[in-house]
Amino acid sequence: MVYSLAASTLTVAAPLGCDSAPAEGAEPTAAAPRRRSDVLVTGADEEMLVLEVTEANKVVVRLPRVEVGQGVTTAVAMMIAEELDARLDDVDIPLAGARAKGNQFTGGSSSVSSLYGPARELAALARAKLVTAAARRWRLPARFLYTRNTRVIAPDGRSATFGSLTASAARITRPAVSSRPKPASRHRVIGRPTTRIDARDIVTGKAEYTGDLTVAGAKPTVVARPPTLGGKLVSVDSRVARAMPGVHAVVQAAGGVAVVAESFHHAFQARDALRITWAPGPLASLSDAAIRSRLRAAVPPLGTPPRGSAQTEGEFEFAFVSHAPMEVLTAVADVRADRAEIWFSSQTPMDARDSIAAAVGLPASKVKVHVVRGGGSFGRRLNHDAAIEAALISKAARRPVKLMWSRADDIRHGRMRPAGHHRIRASHAGGRVVAFAHAMASVSESYDGQGRVSAQGRAGTAVTPAVARAAGPLPSDSGLYNFGRVSGDSGSVELAIPLGAWRSVDSGTMRTAEEIIVDEVARSLGKDPVAFRRTTLRNKAVKAVLDKVADAGDWGRTLPAGQAQGVAVHEEYGSCVACLVEIDATDPKDPRVTKVVMAADVGTAVNPRGLEAQLMGTAIDGISTVLRAGLHIDRGAVRESSYADFHYARQRHAPLRFEAHIMPSRGEPGGAGELGVPAAAGAVANAYARATGSRPRRFPLTF
Repeated sequence: MVYSLAASTLTVAAPLGCDSAPAEGAEPTAAAPRRRSDVLVTGADEEMLVLEVTEANKVVVRLPRVEVGQGVTTAVAMMIAEELDARLDDVDIPLAGARAKGNQFTGGSSSVSSLYGPARELAALARAKLVTAAARRWRLPARFLYTRNTRVIAPDGRSATFGSLTASAARITRPAVSSRPKPASRHRVIGRPTTRIDARDIVTGKAEYTGDLTVAGAKPTVVARPPTLGGKLVSVDSRVARAMPGVHAVVQAAGGVAVVAESFHHAFQARDALRITWAPGPLASLSDAAIRSRLRAAVPPLGTPPRGSAQTEGEFEFAFVSHAPMEVLTAVADVRADRAEIWFSSQTPMDARDSIAAAVGLPASKVKVHVVRGGGSFGRRLNHDAAIEAALISKAARRPVKLMWSRADDIRHGRMRPAGHHRIRASHAGGRVVAFAHAMASVSESYDGQGRVSAQGRAGTAVTPAVARAAGPLPSDSGLYNFGRVSGDSGSVELAIPLGAWRSVDSGTMRTAEEIIVDEVARSLGKDPVAFRRTTLRNKAVKAVLDKVADAGDWGRTLPAGQAQGVAVHEEYGSCVACLVEIDATDPKDPRVTKVVMAADVGTAVNPRGLEAQLMGTAIDGISTVLRAGLHIDRGAVRESSYADFHYARQRHAPLRFEAHIMPSRGEPGGAGELGVPAAAGAVANAYARATGSRPRRFPLTF
């Protein structure tokens, strides 16, 4: 369903998902083709994706998603440019602020797939109206006109910009040409590798992030935080800090004590001058070993294996992992007695607005949230703890603030991927797997990071580190392999640790462990890992990506001692991927991935270059979390505090060679942003195991 909005310029809208009912009171103005309704609506329904053609010959779509480096603005611009035959430079994709209703969620690798239909429907209708307007102006049959480079062109060479036609096109109720999107066979923009539309702005510093914003009166702000997770403020002597040059205010905040100053330099100096007494957090007596022990105990039993079968078993431990986006958390807040305005990068701006409103005691209608591009996220910006904190500090200080969490703040007190323990058993008989059981336990996400437990957890402000009930069946796709009876269950341990969805969420650990076991089963049966997977995979598309990496990566080639190849596959988000890795583990304590080959089938790849970048990023995630990057809990505190000790892969750890192969497809787009993490991690682990003759069980390997 596509609608026309009452405006002086051509403005059309489509509900996200194209399945909403017409706006209340809207009247049809013309007979409509099947699945389309050209309806005049007096205002922009906030649940819609809205396209406007401006008199300046720009096509503007205010995107109800956030750009955090994944390239969604470029992908949407390509969809619009494709259907309108517009120049990509003439398409603007600003980010929409928090709306009153609708879906503004950015996550689950869903942005491109959820916008693909609505964006193309919008642009196709706009093009039909523009062509009709030009035909009426020139008194020519509309079927003879065509569009190119943001213009309508006549057979005799006359042309008109979209901008010059927008007012008359806005009055068109019945387009004279088809308003259906193009078939894939006619695509000239979608599917072509394209440089990001914001690439030049990013590399030249023109792109603005929250820290770049100038908001009247907003002063740099930092917070002194407790040494342990969940630690509480007992007392603070701020006399020295308040007397320091450039200090405007010192106020108590939920996370500690905030300093508002003339510059971040002044703020950090004053923060360090505060004399604070802290009470230890609820985990002050707990460290890694005890957490691992509790997780192991919380794993549900696997049950009895089939009679007469042999077993391949493994137990796997995964550490906590920080998101650590390159841009640290930053939020600008201006909270007044009767209203509030917040600027920050958010994947959930509507939830953020409601949470901020509740925190500062205002109606949600009085809180305005501006969504700003983010310098990375990996799931971190699904949560809005920094924005809530900024709003509370602004209210307490009675002035606008620009809050910045330092790298240490976010690593030690921010969200993290939960630690987990997995127990897997593959039962095989007659040369095939007849049963596959996977049980696991992870730290519960019921703790909200603000010293409270959500409704799913136990009430109260202090969370007792105890084993919770089993959390239910595993969410992994049990249909990937033909493994007979597949079973699984999960348990959890409740700890007062702030957790969050980390890229690939559950699959990043679950599928990694499963792919390791698949390799070990193949070894037990005396079969090649690729050949074994080919005989057991159910999906032809997964087999195809596996075959592609095996061929492109020269699977099975002879390598020197201490070096080896590894492979893994994954299927999720309506897409599938395979990864082949080569590793040099001549020094097992300092392994180096030397080559990565990935192949993905995501349906229609709107921007293959963007997809290649996403796959490259997931390869680095797999290398990092398997080989070296994790967080230690040491007597209730996170030991790491920066990239110096949170050992995410640097350039020297990146593969010397990387290849990404995008499988051809004209199907609807699937998800891609998180798709590659499990396959990359599993391939790295399997390559290491083959190179060293070991069976890795704890990740990262350095723990």
